[in-house]
Amino acid sequence: MTPELRQKLLAGLHDGSIVPYLGCGVLRDVVAVEGGQPIPADSDSLIIALNGGKPMSPKLMYEFPRAAMNVELKRGRSAVEKFLTRTYGQTAWTRASLHDWLKEIRPPYVVDINRDTQLQDSYAGVPHLLIMGIARMGGTDYRFKLYEYGAEGYREIAPEAVNPALPILFKPMGSPVPKPSYIASDADYVDYITELMGGFSIPGFLKERRVGKQYLLMGLRLNRDTERMVMADIIYAAGSPAGWVMLPEPNDKERRFCKKLGLEVIEADWSELVDEVPVTA
Repeated sequence: MTPELRQKLLAGLHDGSIVPYLGCGVLRDVVAVEGGQPIPADSDSLIIALNGGKPMSPKLMYEFPRAAMNVELKRGRSAVEKFLTRTYGQTAWTRASLHDWLKEIRPPYVVDINRDTQLQDSYAGVPHLLIMGIARMGGTDYRFKLYEYGAEGYREIAPEAVNPALPILFKPMGSPVPKPSYIASDADYVDYITELMGGFSIPGFLKERRVGKQYLLMGLRLNRDTERMVMADIIYAAGSPAGWVMLPEPNDKERRFCKKLGLEVIEADWSELVDEVPVTA
């Protein structure tokens, strides 16, 4: 990554023209305050944690949504939800270096496909909007919950009541805070992605605000169809180029996909951007 590109990315993060898109790799340095075990964030570690510390069959180890669907069918949807809330809402974790770095910038729009609360913690005390994905919900055409954070914490609001000037935290896969909601199992993803493609998983004000934005993907490999479909729809109407992917040693499949979407590959780890002191806007 050249100094010129680094300066361009940092400036864009500050002014909001470039949107951080965070994958599980940004949590790799996070461990439990008690015990020191790594946070389960990637697919394999989530499956093993869901299964009480043991791997599942090779067929179920393929991807977390598949394993979560298996558990849901055997033990009910609540078993998966309780696991995710216990993991991300009831366990104390150390801070991720990326989130400490991002807190200093506080971009006006961030997409985070992880289910932990560190991004929200970075905006604590700062008024903002939180969009959380939901799935298989009756009585609504929407596949999101919308909250505004203020002096008294989060309160759910209607899309028509938003203050468009507030920073937006978009957590499509959910969070335990303020009220647990997750996209986790195969059935969740089928419903959510279908409605995402139909335009019902993103509020109208965000559809307008995202036009022409560019994205910086960090901590995300692009081998899995599920994550690729979610990302492609979330960055719809992006600028040209659509953005950049910090991707060490990309494979041919990842290169082809990025080229198709107009994403430029930076063959470097996200830490190369974070390890130095951020420039000011």
